[in-house]
Amino acid sequence: MNFPLYIAKRYILSNSKNNAINIINRIASMGIIVGAMALFVVLSVFSGLKVFSLSFTNDIDPDLKISSTLGKSFFISPEQEAEIKKIDGLASYSKIIEERVLFVFNDKQEVTYLKGVDSNFNNVNDIKKTLYNGQWLEPNTYQVVVGYGIAQKFSMGLLDFNNQLEVWVPKPGKGTIENAEQAFNKSQVYPIGIYAISPDLDSKYVFADLGLAQELLEYKANQISGIEIKEKAGADENAIIAELNSIFNNRITIKNRAQLNESLYKMLNTENIAVYLIFTLVIVVALFNLIGALIMMILDKKGNLKTLFNLGTEIKDLRKIFLLQGTLLSVFGGIIGLTLGIIIVLLQQHFQLVMITPTLAYPVIFSIENVLIVMGTIVTLGFIASLIASSRVSKKLLE
Repeated sequence: MNFPLYIAKRYILSNSKNNAINIINRIASMGIIVGAMALFVVLSVFSGLKVFSLSFTNDIDPDLKISSTLGKSFFISPEQEAEIKKIDGLASYSKIIEERVLFVFNDKQEVTYLKGVDSNFNNVNDIKKTLYNGQWLEPNTYQVVVGYGIAQKFSMGLLDFNNQLEVWVPKPGKGTIENAEQAFNKSQVYPIGIYAISPDLDSKYVFADLGLAQELLEYKANQISGIEIKEKAGADENAIIAELNSIFNNRITIKNRAQLNESLYKMLNTENIAVYLIFTLVIVVALFNLIGALIMMILDKKGNLKTLFNLGTEIKDLRKIFLLQGTLLSVFGGIIGLTLGIIIVLLQQHFQLVMITPTLAYPVIFSIENVLIVMGTIVTLGFIASLIASSRVSKKLLE
């Protein structure tokens, strides 16, 4: 058996004759356990908050979105559509048009996005589940679905035939504009549904039929501003992107969900890193107790170490005893702390012990990635702390 490991295990399992050293060892062990538990719980909470925050945009954003690199719109031919349908891993796609336009209702005005969608849009985005009131629009009609934020700003209800919602779209072209009629294409639309996702998104879009959007923007029948795509489970996203670029001769820009919400993802990842670093600093402070406990143990076992040295044990092996002792304490403390943290997270997931509101539990996510991060952090920092403490063993000390 490895001699330093054998001695290290004996020192861990046996109590010192000095009661103060035993207390210091227990405090060091408790610091590691509590630090590991706290770090895992906090990482799980932030994983839950990240998923919860992204769930709002996931309701309205596709897996992939195609847009033109050469302008606001592009043309899609029947042949290209046929090739898109053949792509392996692609579940469904929807042609869309997005444009910032002016909406007018009862002398109130709001500039926001008109989003024209085809009949296949609901197969790509599960937008219907966000409907707060009313129903989804029918194809080839002048119906629209507005956000809850816009409905509040306009004080607007559904199917109000006495007050018309108007959409004003700048006309394309050149030349001098003499009056508003020449400058805008205008149409009356009829709100039949209100969606509610989040305060930011509830004022972003007004959904309309694709044909209506093409009519207002004076687009041709095969002219669109984008294509939204839903992938099959387990699909190779990179392969799908490569095939789409081939179909459109690399004249398109393709973004996935993370790229569509790049600033949100960056913010959430930055917050997660910041919290990890803060709690890692707490663990570092707790591991100073481990360094102190090991140094006290070295001094307590000085007589034994001197005997082992006189019997021929090298200084590096004596140092390894305390290096292994500290590392093993970190491993055992990390495992116990992780076990307690996992129990807390699973209890919150299944029994919703902590609530944000009476109907919304604090979101937490159990993930193996967080387990590995916490265990790796504890063991690495514990090893460094043990290395610092074990370096105190020297010939000068034993003499």
